[in-house]
Amino acid sequence: MPIWPLTWPLTTAQRRRLAIAVLCLLAAFVAWRHLSAGHAADDPSAYAHVPPPVVPRAAGRARAQASKRLVVDVVGAVRSAGLVRVPPGSRVADAVRAAGGLTARADPLLVNLAAPVVDGEQVVVAARGAVGAAGGVSAAGAPGAPSAPVDLNSATAEQLDALPGVGPVTAQKIVAYRQAHGPFTSVDGLDAIPGIGPARIADLKGLVTP
Repeated sequence: MPIWPLTWPLTTAQRRRLAIAVLCLLAAFVAWRHLSAGHAADDPSAYAHVPPPVVPRAAGRARAQASKRLVVDVVGAVRSAGLVRVPPGSRVADAVRAAGGLTARADPLLVNLAAPVVDGEQVVVAARGAVGAAGGVSAAGAPGAPSAPVDLNSATAEQLDALPGVGPVTAQKIVAYRQAHGPFTSVDGLDAIPGIGPARIADLKGLVTP
C-alpha cells in the first residue's frame, strides 16, 4: 500500500513505511557527512595555517646583549662581592657599581676605577691600611708608594698583594706560577695569571719589573 496519498488517521502500514523512509533519509545524511569529513582530512588546504610564534625584537636584542656581557669577579671592600656582568667597554667603576659599590672600608686610591675591564678579570678593591710599609704600592703619588718597582720574581705574596688591583688571591697565583714555570721574563708574562688581563698589566707597568 503506498504512503501517498496519506489518509488521516494514518494506517498501521502507512506509519511503518513513513518511519522506514525517515530512517533511510537519516542514514543517507550520516553517510554524506562521513564522506565529506573524509575528503576534508585528505585535503591539506582544509587545515588553517598556524604561523610560528613571533619573538619580539626587543627580547631578541636583550638576549643577544646578555650573551655579550663581560663576566668580572669583584672582590674586596665592596657590598656584594662576587661575579657581576657588565656590558663591553665597561670600566672598573661599572663593575664596582654592579657589585653594590664601595664600602666604608674601601680605599679608592688603591683601585683604578677608570681602567677598562676584560672578560674573566678579577677586580680587587683593597681596604684602608692594606698597603704595608715594606714594598707597599698604592696609586701613583699616594703615600707609601715604593721608590723602586716591585720585582715579580723575588717579591713576597704580601708585597704583590699591595699592588693596585692584585689582591691576596692573585698574589698567591703569581707566586705559584713562577714556582711552577720559572721566573717572569717580562711584565706581559702576567697575562698567564687568571684574573689579570691587558688592562691590569697596563696599570702595573712601571710598578713591577721581571
